[in-house]
Amino acid sequence: MAVFFYNIFLFLYRTGIRIASLWNKKARLWLDGRKNIFDRLSAELRTQDSKIIWFHCSSLGEFEQGRPVIEKLKSQNPDFKFLLTFFSPSGYEIRKDYKGVDWVFYLPLDSKRNAKAFFDIVNPALAVFVKYDYWYYYLIESKKRKIPLLLVSGIFRQDQPFFKWYGNLHRSMLKCFTHFFAQDKESLQLLQSINITNVTVTGDTRFDRVSEIAENFTPIQEIGKFCVDSTVLVAGSTWPEDEKLIKEATAHFSDLRIIIAPHEIHKEHIDQLKLIFPNAMLYSQLKTHNTQPITSNCLIIDNIGMLSKLYHYATIAYVGGGFNKGIHNTLEAAVYGKPVLFGPNYKKFKEAVGLIEIGGGISITSSSELSVILQKFINDKISLELSGKNSFDFVKQNKGATEKIIHYIKANRLLTN
Repeated sequence: MAVFFYNIFLFLYRTGIRIASLWNKKARLWLDGRKNIFDRLSAELRTQDSKIIWFHCSSLGEFEQGRPVIEKLKSQNPDFKFLLTFFSPSGYEIRKDYKGVDWVFYLPLDSKRNAKAFFDIVNPALAVFVKYDYWYYYLIESKKRKIPLLLVSGIFRQDQPFFKWYGNLHRSMLKCFTHFFAQDKESLQLLQSINITNVTVTGDTRFDRVSEIAENFTPIQEIGKFCVDSTVLVAGSTWPEDEKLIKEATAHFSDLRIIIAPHEIHKEHIDQLKLIFPNAMLYSQLKTHNTQPITSNCLIIDNIGMLSKLYHYATIAYVGGGFNKGIHNTLEAAVYGKPVLFGPNYKKFKEAVGLIEIGGGISITSSSELSVILQKFINDKISLELSGKNSFDFVKQNKGATEKIIHYIKANRLLTN
């Protein structure tokens, strides 16, 4: 009965995407990216004799969690080919040219037929799902074919269907996994409560990823020129609610330089930002502005891919999303030893809770609160440095998940069968 309702869900999902694609660009990309996908997969993969390791990520954030594992495995297993799949256009469209793997594809929508066709073509030696994105037929097919299946950076909460009376189908999905690498002890205990014991608490691989980025930092000349020796607020992954709040909070900070890297960079949002910050420069303008003095105190980043480096230039970092669906990646800022500020919707994000507990993160609920905290850090360098050090120490203390996962794969000879 549960499978029957799951099939109805898949049908409705597919129908909804087709209808939405008439006006929604993201839905259209989702559909277009899956056209003739089995023909394309077959043409690319069937010319190869090498064994394949398959990584699946829902979107861009999960990719960043899986990336350190992908790159470490690839460096240690040069005889294997790597396939990366995404469910969402937000991940695929940005990382479709990622050179760390051999192929990047959309994952065909789940169905018994699609899962069988996918495994007939790919036939992976190892499958790795990152954080979540559980698809019943793919997981069942993997188990049926006795393919080792891992979940890395898994996080579980009591309100998920796995732990509800109606969650039999979801629990059956979990039983397909060879091993779980969980982010925390709470996830371990929840899994144990439904008799799943093949779990290791390794932490979050994002700590490894952001550490790697910081260690390989290279300067961005134009950003350095904009910042000079000023106090700098870098606001990353912002939404309109964040941007209006920042504008109000910084109205009287004439010496503060502000860099805003919005979550959405489509023209409508950039135009909206320019209305909120009328004297702001765009980064695309700054690149052609080298010979002239910079008079604006606000810079809007109108591209994707720079944010993880931008936080290096911050005196204080603000991470957006906390007045929306939930905050974005706070670790990208914390790794550089910066105080990290964010809105009130953070409690589902373990790393943000940890940053607050250690004194590196601060949640704000209003523009006046943000203004007070900015003034405090500008006037009190000791508080600024201590908060930044706490952030850096938090990241440093939580590194190492990738090595634990790689060790498990080696120790259990998952790639030698």
